[in-house]
Amino acid sequence: MPTTAVNTQKREYRGRFAPSPSGPLHFGSLIAAVGSFLDAKANQGKWLVRIEDIDTTRVVNGASDDILHTLEAYGLHWDESVIYQTQRHEHYQAIVDELISQNLVYACHCTRKEIKAIGGIYQGHCRHKNHSLSDSALRLTQQFATSNYADLIQGEIHVDSQLAQEDYLIKRSDGLFAYQLVVVVDDIAQGISHVVRGADLLEPTARQLSLFKQLNQPAPQYAHLPLAVAKPGFKLSKQNYAPAISKKDPKPALFDALRFLGLQPEASILSLSIEQMLEWAIKTYRMELVPKSLEIQVSEDPNSAFCDFLTITK
Repeated sequence: MPTTAVNTQKREYRGRFAPSPSGPLHFGSLIAAVGSFLDAKANQGKWLVRIEDIDTTRVVNGASDDILHTLEAYGLHWDESVIYQTQRHEHYQAIVDELISQNLVYACHCTRKEIKAIGGIYQGHCRHKNHSLSDSALRLTQQFATSNYADLIQGEIHVDSQLAQEDYLIKRSDGLFAYQLVVVVDDIAQGISHVVRGADLLEPTARQLSLFKQLNQPAPQYAHLPLAVAKPGFKLSKQNYAPAISKKDPKPALFDALRFLGLQPEASILSLSIEQMLEWAIKTYRMELVPKSLEIQVSEDPNSAFCDFLTITK
């Protein structure tokens, strides 16, 4: 099967960082923020911030403001107004209604437990049962299954064909819109041309590419950064209680993020201001420097300079 081409025409560079407000920023999320920021600025592009708070069950009170204050402390200033997904429900519903009008959406009553019991991939059980669309989970009939695509860092990506062909949720039974829908709708609305983010989203990217095709919109180019892990397969995350990065003394964590991204800064740049460190990084940055790996193990507290990156996992 041919690989999906995601760079069909020259577009103005518009990148973004899209954290979920489920807790403070940690070293793993700092890498995504700095990596996307540097790639945008090194390409004379815009860098936007979007708060992905669509899953209100995971939102922590005050986390959105804390994330924005942290970005400012690290000199990562966004170029346009911050977008909040919880303020965009009407836009998402309009897309769902459009897809319903095309007879591409159906109601599903299968539970996660039931799907997990048959191997974890939904097999279309409710496709022809004509359940009412009211108070049901809604699935999109897959029209453009994408199992291969080119990533700017990781190279050729191949996704399980069964997963690629799955009719996936676009709205949950509790009424919340699904991430796979809203992230694409938002990227279209903001004119995002490049997405630089963690390698844990390699599989979801294939599904998002299929939705761009379904909506007849150009897809961004994707670049997936290595994940910072405490041990192989155990990424730094809010769910895993990764420590928050310091807002009071941001230079050590920023220094280690630059090292993680392959820039090889000298210790002397710690004497510079945050703004000067970022100026140096923008001039030095090239995507080719980023390690082409899925994981890099971090051995010490990333709030201290000279964090040890133990291993690189391909």
